Amino acid sequence: MKTVYFVGAGPGDPELITVKGQNLVKKGDVIIYAGSLVNVEILDCKKKEATLYNSASMTLDEVLDVTERSLEEGKMVVRVHTGDPTIYGAIKEQIDALEKKGIRSVVIPGVSSFTASAASLNRELTLPGVSQTVILTRLEGRTPVPELEKLESLARHQSTMAIFLSVQMIEGVVEKLRTHYPANTPIAVVQRATWEDEKHVIGTLEDIAEKVKGAKITKTAQILVGRFLGEEYELSKLYHPEFTHEYREGKK
Repeated sequence: MKTVYFVGAGPGDPELITVKGQNLVKKGDVIIYAGSLVNVEILDCKKKEATLYNSASMTLDEVLDVTERSLEEGKMVVRVHTGDPTIYGAIKEQIDALEKKGIRSVVIPGVSSFTASAASLNRELTLPGVSQTVILTRLEGRTPVPELEKLESLARHQSTMAIFLSVQMIEGVVEKLRTHYPANTPIAVVQRATWEDEKHVIGTLEDIAEKVKGAKITKTAQILVGRFLGEEYELSKLYHPEFTHEYREGKK
C-alpha cells in the first residue's frame, strides 16, 4: 500500500526532531513542509534531489494532489508539521482524504511547543500537591470551541493549562481565566520556544497582558498558566527514603 509519512518537526530547534523523523526526511523524495512554522534547517539533511513544497501557500486539495501524484510516480512522500502533528496539526482531514484514495498514513510524533516552553522555563508541569493535570486548549477565535470546552469552563479546575494559538487575544485569555483563577496566579508566555530568538514574559494574571503588549508578542507563542510556575510544592514520594516500590525497599 502507498504510504505517506507525517513527521513532527518539533518546536524549532533542528536538533529536537526525533531520530525517526530525521531519518524519514533524509529518505524523502518529496517533502511537503509547513513553512510558516517549521525551521528550514530541519530540512538540511534531505537528499539533494528531493523536491520541496511549502504548504503555507497551498490549499488542502493542492497538498493532496502533490501527495497522490508523487506516490503514483513511486516517490516517497514526507509531510513535515511543526511541533507534534497530533496537536492542532490539521492532519485528520489529510489522513481521511488519503485513505479514501487507498493511501496509508503513518504519524511520527514530535516535541510539542507546550513541553518545549516548560523545559525552556526549567519548570515541571505536574507538581505533587500543586497540579497533576495539564489542559491543552485555545481561546475561541475564527475556529470555534465546543461549548463545554470554553476557557472559562476549563478554568474551574485551576489546573496547569497550556493555551495555544491565543496570544494575540491575551486580554480575552486573562478575562476568562480570572473567572476562576486568583488574580495572583502565575502565568508565562514563551514566544518561539527553542528558536534562537526565543522570548519569555512572566507575570501574573494581573499584569501579563500589559507585559505581553510591551514585549510586542502577537503570534507563535505558548501561554502557560498555573501554580506550577510558583515555588511551593511537595517532594515526590518516588525518591523518598521511606517509600517502597518495585525496585527499592523503603527505609523504616
